[in-house]
Amino acid sequence: MLVRKSTSHVDFKLDDLDADEERYLDFYRKVAVREDMLVPLAEHHDNPNSYYVLFDRSATWGHPGMAKVLAVHLQRDYEKKTFSFEQAPLPLPAMAQSWLIHRGCPHDALSLDPELGPPPADEATRALERRLVGDGDRYAMGYSYTSDDLDDMVIIVVLRARDEQALSRFRVVVEEVDTERWTHTLREGGFDTVGEALRWCDDRLTGEAGPLPPVRPEATASRCAGVVKAPASRPPGRSR
Repeated sequence: MLVRKSTSHVDFKLDDLDADEERYLDFYRKVAVREDMLVPLAEHHDNPNSYYVLFDRSATWGHPGMAKVLAVHLQRDYEKKTFSFEQAPLPLPAMAQSWLIHRGCPHDALSLDPELGPPPADEATRALERRLVGDGDRYAMGYSYTSDDLDDMVIIVVLRARDEQALSRFRVVVEEVDTERWTHTLREGGFDTVGEALRWCDDRLTGEAGPLPPVRPEATASRCAGVVKAPASRPPGRSR
């Protein structure tokens, strides 16, 4: 994902709250240490809760393949003057939206800022993003890789169906950015095994992959989903 420069800065609204030292250190290490590098793509405040979809510009200098989107859920206790938080680095904004919705954010309250990222190129992209936002409990993420090479900006995600009987149990979701037209496309393919899915990902990153295989028809009727855990940092068997 490529994000235009923004003058907006994230405000976690914690100035009047206290917490034990361990919690503050945990929040600092996982979130606040890079506060000046976080660009708010979407946020919603419903006291005592705040929900953030953030683009992490510092991830460019991290491990190859690192996810660049950060979802943050803050909960404040004004009587005790303390707070708690959850956070998750995720590869796609739609997955961050899904993660936050499943933690109580209203579904329609996290619209992405259209001025910051490239818009969807077509209806197929918009439809898949809606499914990713809406059903974060159906699939778990096992792997992702983000490439910010200006000649081939791509994000690859492997999802596993929680239903062991699902056809095309493994999905590969691919976002590609057209930097000249300033648009992005999102597509998915279906695989029977995790090995097949990961091999396709590895081939895509080296320019050797064929077209994504179609999702098997019965699985298409069930809605695709988001993520529940943090991604891997680089493709299997190769370095970038």
